Amino acid sequence: MRNRSHRWRAVLAATAAAALLGTAACDAGGGSPATGGTAGARPSPRPTPVWDRSPDSMAAVGDSITRGFDACSVLSDCPEVSWATGSDPRVDSLAVRLLGTAGAAERSWNYAVTGARMADLPGQMEQAAARRPELVTVMAGANDACRSSASAMTPVADFRAEFRKAMGTLRRALPRTQVYVSSVPDLKRLWSEGRGNPLGKQVWKLGICPSMLGDADSLGSAATLRRGQVQDRVKAYNQVLREVCAKDRRCRFDGNAVFDYRFGTDQLSHWDWFHPSRDGQARLAEIAYRTVTARNPVT
Repeated sequence: MRNRSHRWRAVLAATAAAALLGTAACDAGGGSPATGGTAGARPSPRPTPVWDRSPDSMAAVGDSITRGFDACSVLSDCPEVSWATGSDPRVDSLAVRLLGTAGAAERSWNYAVTGARMADLPGQMEQAAARRPELVTVMAGANDACRSSASAMTPVADFRAEFRKAMGTLRRALPRTQVYVSSVPDLKRLWSEGRGNPLGKQVWKLGICPSMLGDADSLGSAATLRRGQVQDRVKAYNQVLREVCAKDRRCRFDGNAVFDYRFGTDQLSHWDWFHPSRDGQARLAEIAYRTVTARNPVT
């Protein structure tokens, strides 16, 4: 019995030693064959996010709003107060917020054109792409609704085709550039906010957005129907912007934030009671900055 007990103790000691050696080997080698471990293995790096919340350059395309029209003086562009690329500290444009004052002056470009419609956007995108910006901002569509009459508004199908064409123009040149898309502003609210100002209504008679602002004091059925048609068309344009942008993983729509913003007369130009004032431009810059720098896109 004594010899047998001695032999068992020897076997147990040998087994324990083998186990210790195996553990040491695993610690030194970084894993066992069963788990496929390798020496020096490290956790896989996190994938780079698709959306960069701090782009290093930007270009803007669109219409008179992005040009700061009527924000500084009557019937003239004032790009220094542009919500997108302006330098005015009272506006604190998107470019200044993202790039700093010096960076905005060197690495932001404004290719918007007063009076532009969606059909003009592909050409502007081509110009913007030549600068190879990391971000392009889009605000277009108001002039497609602001026509001589409701029947003259850009058809929704044409609006969609031109926006797709503009995005395609950019993507062929710059597949990785990010795009911020603003919704079209609420034109009916422009009418309701500005119609109480006699001067504004006189300016509107010069031909500013007749489809919505024409015959501003009339509350008759024909005028009400016309304004409703314009409002419905703007909503349809915004749905197009949302849908087309959603198919591009590097595009962010503002979720109708500009359309839904409850602006007042302080946000309107006191030259025409239609375009954004400096304060209005600053509000647009805030909305854009929130959308571009958000951790997750608006859904």
